[in-house]
Amino acid sequence: MTAKMPPSLPSQLASIIAEIDRTGHADVLRLTVLKKWFKDLGRVRAFGLWVAERAAVRRDITDGEAGDLFALARAVLLEQPPAGAKPEWVETERLYRRMCAFQNEVTRQQWGPVRIIRNHDLLLVEEGLALYLDLRTTPTDAYRLAVEDCAHYDGRYGRDLNGPSRDKLLALIGFVTTREAMEGAATAGIIPQRHGSTD
Repeated sequence: MTAKMPPSLPSQLASIIAEIDRTGHADVLRLTVLKKWFKDLGRVRAFGLWVAERAAVRRDITDGEAGDLFALARAVLLEQPPAGAKPEWVETERLYRRMCAFQNEVTRQQWGPVRIIRNHDLLLVEEGLALYLDLRTTPTDAYRLAVEDCAHYDGRYGRDLNGPSRDKLLALIGFVTTREAMEGAATAGIIPQRHGSTD
């Protein structure tokens, strides 16, 4: 008798979507299945860059300094690198520092300091770049960014996986599937890894 293969990560993520479709929401802890997949640092880096790129273009109309930062993020991450290439390292570090400086206000609460976030998509760019630049490198760091990206607040359920989370989970399945296909092709010597490689 052969041992049953564990379900693939895409199928586990699809089961979360099925739960959202069935009940209206799912607990964010369901995303802990990502931690094992993120044990490869190349995947952590690639995921950080992927989240940052998506957040840079997923925004409402924004002006002022926030609008300037979105424009800079798109230029550094999406417009300057040739197709399939990674963004230039020094420019990416500079962008990360500007993102950190923009939302650096902290307020004191009775349980400790709390950072004030005024633009969630800019936070996603910042946190994604922290993974890409190896400033955060653990599977837990990547998992937390996935939660930050996919979770949504709904008055009926609180902050969990619901409503808009569904499309973000579908995109995450696409990212995981594409990354695994690239790794398989690179291992087989079919194509070199490009975007999000571990080089």
